[in-house]
Amino acid sequence: MTSTITETVADLARIITGPVLTPDDPGYADEVTGFNLAHSPRPDIVVGAADAGDVAAAVAWATAAGLPIAVQATGHGLVADVSGGLLISTRRLQALRIDPDARTATIGAGVRWRAVIDAAAPHGLAPLNGSSSSVGAVGYTLGGGLGLLARRYGFAADHVRALTLVTADGIVRTIDEQREPDLFWAIRGGKVGFGIVTEMQIDLVPVTRFFGGGLFFSGADAAPVLHAWRTWASRLPEEVTTSVALLRLPPDPQLPPPLAGQFVVHLRYTHLGDAAAAAELLEPMRVVAPVVFDTVAEMPYPACDAVHMDPPTPLPAFDHGIALGALPAAAVDALVGCAGAESGSAVTLTEVRLLGGRLAAAPACPNAVAGRDAAFGVYVLGVPAGPAAGLIPAQVQAVAQALQPWRSGALPNFLGHASAAEFRDQWTPAIRARLAGIAARFDPEGVLGGRVFTG
Repeated sequence: MTSTITETVADLARIITGPVLTPDDPGYADEVTGFNLAHSPRPDIVVGAADAGDVAAAVAWATAAGLPIAVQATGHGLVADVSGGLLISTRRLQALRIDPDARTATIGAGVRWRAVIDAAAPHGLAPLNGSSSSVGAVGYTLGGGLGLLARRYGFAADHVRALTLVTADGIVRTIDEQREPDLFWAIRGGKVGFGIVTEMQIDLVPVTRFFGGGLFFSGADAAPVLHAWRTWASRLPEEVTTSVALLRLPPDPQLPPPLAGQFVVHLRYTHLGDAAAAAELLEPMRVVAPVVFDTVAEMPYPACDAVHMDPPTPLPAFDHGIALGALPAAAVDALVGCAGAESGSAVTLTEVRLLGGRLAAAPACPNAVAGRDAAFGVYVLGVPAGPAAGLIPAQVQAVAQALQPWRSGALPNFLGHASAAEFRDQWTPAIRARLAGIAARFDPEGVLGGRVFTG
């Protein structure tokens, strides 16, 4: 950090309500550490924004000082170290209001899905959250949002009514379909380079329960289970959202004994219809191979974390994802060959999600979410720790490479450690050009990352 910046940090602190910290200050490490422990943010300055005014003041100050700006709430999306510049932490923006009559939630940028789920449930409503309720609601939604009810209701971004954000000029704006419609279109799906969202208003859906959970099979049965799943999934109604994952689980005593330290296949299932019909629809998958652990049941919606059983605590991760236009038998063979029991791979998770249903439909209010024409999404994650740590990045990328013949773009929140070209290529040239033009208008100097659309 230059002496000039050091001398003016005190000026910044005087106009910010929340904490302003540099690397030598107590609390700095706690403020900058995100969920992905594989990366170590080390900004010159971190601002713990207490409100939208703090965000606006920090953006204006950093722009005047010539500093690049990054933003973080929970840090689930960290894919690189944040080095230098100014980091704005939005975790303190915890406003949460439920309007049961309008069926909406107004959510601060630091709110996690668990808080929204619990606040909406007494009103017979639910948000379109993802597989883990510990994820921040805003970042998830701006990247599309592919959740447990996705095939019935579409992407979470399709249900955003309004956003309050700070653009690169330090102005707080409230945008929707009528106010700054181009910006509203771009940030829902484009996610970065347009502004720092401090609050969003979303639709809630009338969901109180579901029939679902998971079926676990031995990893040795990966090939028959995945081949059966791809055929079975192609005939499912949109009331069903499902995925299947190859999991190498740690010997964690908190895991059920049949799963701890095992390589397993995990079929995830969420059905919004009648429980008896939902059970009957799942029955063909129960007989494909012996089930070693079964969590499928009728559940209240707030129990939704039980479907994917994602880890709730921070961990190091290297991840990457692609979308597929189809999942033929050859694609399953390729996936099992590089991630299955005999592959020698150490990756923790290789997941295939069924898309389609309402995900493929154009939303009432258009947005920039990519991947609507894809049939499946593939997400691969490895934990770069222990003896195999150095192998993880190549093994994760190997899965994506093996599936290239069937690739059909990507899903923003699942890109993970992607190249700049892979990030841009998730959109058609025409959509990418529109995104680049909007980013250039609202972030002309690229201080919020708006140049990512042009390279």
